[in-house]
Amino acid sequence: MRSTLHRVTHARAEQTREGAGEPAAERLALLLRTGPFHEALRAAVAASGLSLDRIQDRLIRRGDRISVATLSSWQSGRYRPERPASLTVLASLEQVLGVAPEALSALLGPPRPRGRRLPAASDDRGLAATFSAVTDISSALRQVDARWDENLTRLSTHCRLELDQRGRELAMHSRLLLRSECDGPDRWITGFQRDDPGPAPRLRVAAPHRVGKVVENRDSGVLVAEVLFDRPLQRGDVIILEYTHEHRVPRPFSTVMQTTLHVPVREYVMELRFHPSALPESCHSFRTADLDPASRPQERLLRPDAVGSVLAVALSAGPCRFGIRWDWGGRAGIVGSHEHTAEF
Repeated sequence: MRSTLHRVTHARAEQTREGAGEPAAERLALLLRTGPFHEALRAAVAASGLSLDRIQDRLIRRGDRISVATLSSWQSGRYRPERPASLTVLASLEQVLGVAPEALSALLGPPRPRGRRLPAASDDRGLAATFSAVTDISSALRQVDARWDENLTRLSTHCRLELDQRGRELAMHSRLLLRSECDGPDRWITGFQRDDPGPAPRLRVAAPHRVGKVVENRDSGVLVAEVLFDRPLQRGDVIILEYTHEHRVPRPFSTVMQTTLHVPVREYVMELRFHPSALPESCHSFRTADLDPASRPQERLLRPDAVGSVLAVALSAGPCRFGIRWDWGGRAGIVGSHEHTAEF
């Protein structure tokens, strides 16, 4: 009896192995028709039998450079290819995975709003509510004391991003003028999120204030930190904060600088300082009417001054997305493409 049972079980196992590829192939075919992109990519990778390391190696042999971390982020849905360089890699990836040309790229749809992926505006304009749908930021915010955020009026903010002669990010400097609307605020919450996998920057705070608790996710490049005041504020007190997000190594060149104004701001000045020997072909400021990811931004042409700086100013703004985007126009010596997302 045992022998018979064993033979039947063995026969079924053989049948299962023989037909194992059929459901997987059918699922891949379905996902290539319906999407979403990241699930179709994950299914194609599984069907190829190749590891991400081997896929990266084959792409490099074709002249397409991409990190394993980026491939992983594409198939997890955290990020997706949108820039021209990424779409070129995707075309080669389709060949490596053995799917039809444009089978995966056709699933991308229209480009998403540039920079951090954001949820729609909420009646609760607090930090946690604004970023509740952005998992890494939401998780980090729960680990710091953000209770005073809505009691600090942003009177003025000036953020300056500095780029080197190769168009790479060096540091982001911030200077804020805040007014307390109650007794007790003793800290400010600053946050930074890269648009690609990699380490978050260092935070340096000018005296008399200091760095408090820091929450960092090295996989997603999220940094959320407390900037501690030199004293608790009283209602009506005004305070100036200055701090810098300093990259550990210069980041591959950027094309977008963006911030999320989750509460109204009286004045927000965004400055982008190019190296005089590496000026962009074009540069525009942009601002949306709200935080809806589908909101279409209004744009304005910007021209660098004698030292390579451009300025964008938002008065009585927020909640909205506000930023500067630029195009290198295929400048020689500048390779790669990234976006910078400013603090929130």
